[in-house]
Amino acid sequence: MLVNCSKVDEVGVVQLSKALTAATVDLFRDQLSSWQEAEPGVKNYVIDLEKVDFMDSAGLGTLIAVLKRISEHGGDMKIANLQKKPRMVFEITRAYKVFEIYETVEDAIKGFE
Repeated sequence: MLVNCSKVDEVGVVQLSKALTAATVDLFRDQLSSWQEAEPGVKNYVIDLEKVDFMDSAGLGTLIAVLKRISEHGGDMKIANLQKKPRMVFEITRAYKVFEIYETVEDAIKGFE
């Protein structure tokens, strides 16, 4: 299981358990989509990257695609617990301009208020 989804104050919290790479993005998308179908009332999401120690361009591209899909359904997505190596990918690609990034899941959830 790559993704653990839960709901906190009507916000979907999506915890990833390992690197987000070309090898894992399909599983991430499938597991997230299944959870979204089971929880149609959830519009806003926090992606918790605390356990993600590596991310490649496929992983970043998938996060952008997920953000786009959530936005199209009237919601928003925030990133929490961005680790050192994935943070470099965000900086090199300037993806930090696309995503709101928070230090903790709790701070990200408060960002929706």
